[in-house]
Amino acid sequence: MSVHVIAACVGYTHRMARWEPNARERLQAAALELFEERGYDRTTVGDIAARADLTERTFFRYFTDKREVLFAGSDDFVELIVSGVASAPRTVSPLDVVVTALAASSPFFETRRATARKRQALIAAHADLRERELMKSTKLGAAVVASLSERGVPRDAAALLAMTGMTLFHTAFERWIADSKKRDLAHRAPPAHRGASEREGAREACGGAVRAPLQRHDRGSTWVAYSPSTLPGGS
Repeated sequence: MSVHVIAACVGYTHRMARWEPNARERLQAAALELFEERGYDRTTVGDIAARADLTERTFFRYFTDKREVLFAGSDDFVELIVSGVASAPRTVSPLDVVVTALAASSPFFETRRATARKRQALIAAHADLRERELMKSTKLGAAVVASLSERGVPRDAAALLAMTGMTLFHTAFERWIADSKKRDLAHRAPPAHRGASEREGAREACGGAVRAPLQRHDRGSTWVAYSPSTLPGGS
């Protein structure tokens, strides 16, 4: 076999190695390493691809830009929550539906515990990442509102409930990241709200974000919590 043929085969093998499985995970790991070593602003897509021993073209098969590396899996998370809301029994109150669906996402995050704290620190330190996180949260909130609406909850009530549930979840998530005992996220999630005192506690846990009182009316098997105030996005 000629030297040229051998060289071609070696080059081909090397190129094929760049298409090994777990490319997404390799790119994510490389990005977090480089963000920590060099800083987020000084890390380029080319740097990330090279650290993962992949090409930039491969990078863009999975992510639109380096910011998106930190938000991979967000669409899967939205689908998980929407599925949880949709499958909940009709006898469960809407607030319980939202909180329970969010709490049930604990396994989704357990495999991400090691990187969650680094990720949150990066997001807190960069305005463009905070903007991207806000966009993702808005998308999740809209999906929850739509899912609640399909269950017969009025849109303004659904908006309030989605906001309340997500606020509780974000609080639980921050505590989970800081938990030195490494308990799962479900441990930090609020329990089901069984009465007026618990609903009041949920309202207070929002840090004043929900100022109008929650009220409940029974409509057959559907409980509707609503606020007299007009909410953004409400009907």
